Amino acid sequence: MKRLAVFASGSGSNFEAVMRALQEGRLTGAQVALLVCDKPGAYVLERAERFGVPVLLFDPKTYPDKAAYETEIVGRLQALGVELIVLAGYMRLVGPVLLHHYEGRIINLHPSLLPAFPGKDAIGQALAYGVKVTGVTVHFVDAGMDTGPIIAQHPVRVEPADTAETLAARIHEVEHRLLVQVIQALVDQRVAMDGRLVTITEP
Repeated sequence: MKRLAVFASGSGSNFEAVMRALQEGRLTGAQVALLVCDKPGAYVLERAERFGVPVLLFDPKTYPDKAAYETEIVGRLQALGVELIVLAGYMRLVGPVLLHHYEGRIINLHPSLLPAFPGKDAIGQALAYGVKVTGVTVHFVDAGMDTGPIIAQHPVRVEPADTAETLAARIHEVEHRLLVQVIQALVDQRVAMDGRLVTITEP
């Protein structure tokens, strides 16, 4: 059973998608051992309570630097035997401490077809640019902002009448499916990385 930690800063719809997939047997061989959240009051905390998932809640402003709070996080992850970190709406760059301990075992979900529209408000960026197709990317995390090797992508068409809300709704639907698929592939050890080239073999 592979133990996961999900990091989230906001609503946590992707956290809920993972938990529901586990409950319904669409994601097997995995267990979410911890939710890590940097935003007191975030709705994802209520979701974690509902699913009975332990929470590590921290306020970065109360630590001297990123290394200090990441050291605390790593200690908790290691104590729980966490093997894979899933960033699902976690709005902070991962620092050297987490990367050192979990290199190649941290994935991030991003609402665009990277390398297009990295960083914050990728959906707004796509609309402002006028692209006809955007999408969802799941990638390994490195020291850059949304620059790690890409594991999987799925396109989402931008309709002429789309607003940020309508486009986000369709992107979230794809996120929920794609994230679960990638986690399952990682749990099944069907993901291989050679430099920046990542391949997934069929089950």
